Amino acid sequence: MGWWLWFWVLLAFVVEFQVHKSNGCLEKERVALLELKTSIFQPDGSSLSTWDDEEGDCCEWEGVKCNNTTKRVIQISLSGARQGDWNLNASLFLPFEELQSLNLSSCLLSGWVENEGFERLSRLRNLEVLDLSWNSLNDTVFSSLKMLSSLKSLNLSNNAIFESTHIQELAGLINLEVLNLGNNEIGSFPTVAGLKSLKKLKVLDLRGNSFDTSILQFLGALSSLEILYLSKNNLNGSIDIQVLDALSNLQVLGLASTSVNRSILQNIGVMTSLKVLSLSNNGLNETLSAEGLCTLKNLEELDLSMNGFEGNLPSCLENLTSLRVLDLSSNQFGGNISSSLITSLRSLEYLSLSDNRFQGPFSFSSLANHSKLEAFANSNNELVLETDYSPWVPTFQLKILLFSNSTIKRLSGSIPKFLQYQYDLRVVDLSHNNFEGEFPNWLLENNTRLEILNLKNNSLTGQFLLPSHPNRDTSILDISRNHISGEIPTNIGTILPNLLVLNMSSNSLRGRIPSSLGDMKRLQALDLSNNRFLGGIPENLATGYTSLELIKLSNCNLKGQILPSFSNLTRLHYLYLDGNQFTGEIPDILSNSSELKRLDISHNNISGKLPWWMGNMSSLEALKITNNHLEGPIPVEFCSLNDLRIIDLSENNLSGSIPDCFSPPFLFHARFQKNGFTGPMTTAFSKSSYLVTLNIAKNYLTGRIPDWIGKLQSLSILLLDENNFQGKIPTQLCQLSKITILDLSHNNLSGTIPSCLSNLTFKVGFRSGKYRLQQGSPIYSSYSFQSLVKESGDLDLYQVNFYSYIAVYEVTEMEFTTKTRSYNYKGNSLYYMTGIDFSSNRLTGDIPPEIGNLGRLRAFNLSHNLLAGPIPTSFSNLEKIESLDLSYNNLAGTIPSELSNLNSLAVFSVAHNNLSGQIPDRKQFATFEESSYEGNPLLCGSPFEKSCSTLEPTPFNNEREDKDFMDTDSFYLSFGISYTTVLIGFIGILYINNSWRRLWFNLLD
Repeated sequence: MGWWLWFWVLLAFVVEFQVHKSNGCLEKERVALLELKTSIFQPDGSSLSTWDDEEGDCCEWEGVKCNNTTKRVIQISLSGARQGDWNLNASLFLPFEELQSLNLSSCLLSGWVENEGFERLSRLRNLEVLDLSWNSLNDTVFSSLKMLSSLKSLNLSNNAIFESTHIQELAGLINLEVLNLGNNEIGSFPTVAGLKSLKKLKVLDLRGNSFDTSILQFLGALSSLEILYLSKNNLNGSIDIQVLDALSNLQVLGLASTSVNRSILQNIGVMTSLKVLSLSNNGLNETLSAEGLCTLKNLEELDLSMNGFEGNLPSCLENLTSLRVLDLSSNQFGGNISSSLITSLRSLEYLSLSDNRFQGPFSFSSLANHSKLEAFANSNNELVLETDYSPWVPTFQLKILLFSNSTIKRLSGSIPKFLQYQYDLRVVDLSHNNFEGEFPNWLLENNTRLEILNLKNNSLTGQFLLPSHPNRDTSILDISRNHISGEIPTNIGTILPNLLVLNMSSNSLRGRIPSSLGDMKRLQALDLSNNRFLGGIPENLATGYTSLELIKLSNCNLKGQILPSFSNLTRLHYLYLDGNQFTGEIPDILSNSSELKRLDISHNNISGKLPWWMGNMSSLEALKITNNHLEGPIPVEFCSLNDLRIIDLSENNLSGSIPDCFSPPFLFHARFQKNGFTGPMTTAFSKSSYLVTLNIAKNYLTGRIPDWIGKLQSLSILLLDENNFQGKIPTQLCQLSKITILDLSHNNLSGTIPSCLSNLTFKVGFRSGKYRLQQGSPIYSSYSFQSLVKESGDLDLYQVNFYSYIAVYEVTEMEFTTKTRSYNYKGNSLYYMTGIDFSSNRLTGDIPPEIGNLGRLRAFNLSHNLLAGPIPTSFSNLEKIESLDLSYNNLAGTIPSELSNLNSLAVFSVAHNNLSGQIPDRKQFATFEESSYEGNPLLCGSPFEKSCSTLEPTPFNNEREDKDFMDTDSFYLSFGISYTTVLIGFIGILYINNSWRRLWFNLLD
């Protein structure tokens, strides 16, 4: 009989070998997986690359899990594997007879093949988990799922289920325990019948829909519910707490962003089974009611963040001794932080008090006995951080410490000493606190798993020292705006190899930039600006990176070429090299950075021409090359830069005309001043309808100011001064409803001043993005608290987001003459400045009295023109005026006494006109010197010594002026003609009469 036994064993082995063929999984399931890939999921291999038809164990394939004993496939995850819309053929999954979990999330699934819907999966008796989230399914999916009675978990979140007509079809899912319908914009359930059959349902997620309070009557039938998420719905007003109280097993209730009112806090006390409660972002204000909330003795997690609670914290919160998570951030709580409250809650693992109005003393020693504490956030309050005079050793090991911008009145200047006993820190933010002392390198030395360290804007000194060992987890290091000196350690790239963001700007660092920075292969943002380095950019810095998106080396005293001859910065978005001493031409290697959005190489010594290939940088939003030595024309290829928001080519030696086709549709700020541009303004900028600033001053432009400028309805600053423009001031300028500064001075403009300028409001204000465009580095890091606290509340409740924000400001600046001086206005100061400068032209006629309606005008200059007539008395309405210059014209009449009411007037000049009468001497006019009035011989009174008692004022009269007044030009002309006539006649007489001629010469002798 023995050989028979061996025969059957051998036969079984052969059969098993034929079945598995040494591949681990069943051959038929392996073939079925390959058919799935071919039929549905990218047969070209761009997804599911591990799924191949060569011999291998398909249980090891991506997204596939098998039973360890039977080697049958029990789990398939195809999340995100599909790149285009498709319809399901469920029969393709039937070969997997023991399948327990199927994940088709994010597959762009929009429906199913006829008769091949999800009902076909009912043959898979072991299927318990089905994830269809993030697709495009509508409410007909309920009918297709009704036969899957084995399901325990169904996820339909983030689909296109706008209605719930077929929701009752879910009644067949009698074993369902978890149902997720979140983020579908469902407004109501037509019937409760489909839900009442779900006797085993424990988790219901309805967040991110459009339910109102009527949804509560349907939920009352789900007596087995333990977790209910209703966040981000429209539960406006009061909630019938009795309906929720019927859910006797409910432990988790998420009501964030539902607009519930304050009554929920008063009535919530009846739900004694609650362990987790989220009421975040509901606009709940006034004081926090103690009744109701404080009776929930079983609460473990409480989120009241982002409301408007005021006043002190209720003392009864001390009774919630089971709390593990307490988030009170982003409210208006004030007063002292009760030490007894913090001391009592010893079970806390997460405590956030940030962004409130807490004041008074605070000591970290109040947390001394919180042995479970892992995260503490207390930023943006007005606290006095007390000195720990007696040393204490904490019982906790923090993972997260956020204590930024809180120590406004600090009794101790050093970083808290208890941190020297922390060895498991992951996120530390102590920025904006003015901490003093030497750089705490022990934070890096002691905490080998530290991911984020932010010490920005303190007063730390000494050298930046690295730990003795590599910190491979550190991703963000920000020590900017301190007083750290010395050199950057040469081995920084070895010790911190996985940095994403390095910001050491605005310190006192010196020496050379270490080449080992190029060893940080994951680095995305580097800011070393505002230091005093030597040499140039190391070659390894430009060649070692593949992921670098931002380089900011502004004002670093760097020399040499802008970039090495070879660069690998293909993903670069932001490059700031301004304020250095770079020489040479703009390197062609920059053309490889095709994703570049912002380039600033201003204030260097760059020469040569603007490269034509810059026109191919289609992503470019800001180009700043001001104050260099560039020459030649603007390449016509620049007309393709359609995404430009800012262009600054000012203070170079550029020449030629501005291309007619240059008119980026989204351009905000254009600065071309102080170059050598010639020719007329034709159609350049004419289609830039969002243009806020146009500065082409100090060039050699000719012709007329084009009429189309009046169509630039967003234009706020127009500077065309010091050119050779001719003709009249176009009345179309009166259509610039948002203009605040208009400078046409030092041209050859003629004609009269348009009276329609009085229609302009010159209204200033903080219009978003007007003069200051701000773009942060897109780099951020999100540290999940899920690993620290069991997540049973809202999924995003305990997510600590730390944004590493490297500011890259684009600030508009301009030069404008006021108060007899030329000032540079920059950034926010432009929000307050308004002015008109038409000086040094050939304008004639009277000053329109309507100009007096410009009550918001701060500076007005009409000097050095040919204006005549009186000073309008309406100028007394220029209540904001600070500088008024009417000098060097032909104005006549008196200085209106009403101008004395201009209380803001600081500079006033009417010198060199034909004014007469008494000078006003009240208020501001008592402060003006004689130079403000010189060249007007008929003026009298202070500051002149000439008394008005001996002179009668000569009132201005238009009729008399027409008869008697002769301007100086006419006088000189008539005098010259008369003198010439007499001289010629005298010479003629001497020529004709010899005796008179001899007599004349005898007299001369």
